[in-house]
Amino acid sequence: MNKPADHPPIPPRRVGVLLINLGTPDAPDAPSVRRYLAEFLSDPRVVELPKLLWQPILRGAVLTTRPKKSAHAYQQVWREDGSPLAAVTRAQAKALDGAFGPGVTVDYAMRYGRPAIGDRIQALKDAGCERILLAPLYPQYSGATTATANDKAFAQLAAMRWQPAVRTLPPYYDDPAYIEALKTSIEDGLAALDFQPDAILTSFHGMPQRTLLLGDPYYCHCHKTARLVQAALGREVTLTFQSRFGRAKWLEPATDVVLEVLPAKGIRKVAIVAPGFSADCLETLEELAIRGREAFKAAGGTHFAYLPCLNDSAVGIEMLRNLIVRELEGWVSLS
Repeated sequence: MNKPADHPPIPPRRVGVLLINLGTPDAPDAPSVRRYLAEFLSDPRVVELPKLLWQPILRGAVLTTRPKKSAHAYQQVWREDGSPLAAVTRAQAKALDGAFGPGVTVDYAMRYGRPAIGDRIQALKDAGCERILLAPLYPQYSGATTATANDKAFAQLAAMRWQPAVRTLPPYYDDPAYIEALKTSIEDGLAALDFQPDAILTSFHGMPQRTLLLGDPYYCHCHKTARLVQAALGREVTLTFQSRFGRAKWLEPATDVVLEVLPAKGIRKVAIVAPGFSADCLETLEELAIRGREAFKAAGGTHFAYLPCLNDSAVGIEMLRNLIVRELEGWVSLS
């Protein structure tokens, strides 16, 4: 049937894939970091305290002292093309665009900061995407990561009269494609070293211990990943948790504490990898690769290596492609 002459233009039907990561400030300076932290730490999925109790603390001590310190940390790792996390996620989207046929658009967004999830969902819809796969790039599920990314997407959908159909990428902490990609990446990293590590640490982002007691599966997912990586490598790995914040008890053992006590146990050569991060960022490049190295060597360690995340490496992109192809089944024919 022919459209009326005055009918508004209709874009061809498409499928969208939206890669979602945590977020980053716009620049490595205190004002930008303050805006980013204000959004990040105001998320009730991240800080599970009553707003009336937490907001005065956040707007007082936290946002008056932490931005300057964090800005300095960002300055240590900032790239010419911006924040490492944003740059790598952008590169992942670019590498995957076109991998699922001409009718699929791949884009990316950040839960906090820019590009915003709501803006990119609207852009995909405006481009004709009537079906969208939301792909939070968190291998291990947590309410503070996967859930809040989906929350933000659903909030945008709630404001739309004509919603696209939506699917969400499940956590892939034990997926064979993910474990195999980690195995290959770690083995390649170890082969490039000029020393044999006495120990390999798998450092995951920490969470308050109460999240485990409240039913969050993150702790268990991390342990499953570490066990599978250990089996795949055929050698022992030590699981740790990093990035403690505040006075609450966090998941243990703590990465910084472990690095400081290993030399006294005769373990003076260490390689560390961060399997829970899909892209290198402040927590890997500054906290682990810089401060972790300093702490380990100050405690008597002699050799330290940080092995990069999967990032937009060939093995990392192939892993993401395999995961996404599976979730697009029935929407896209790639045969």
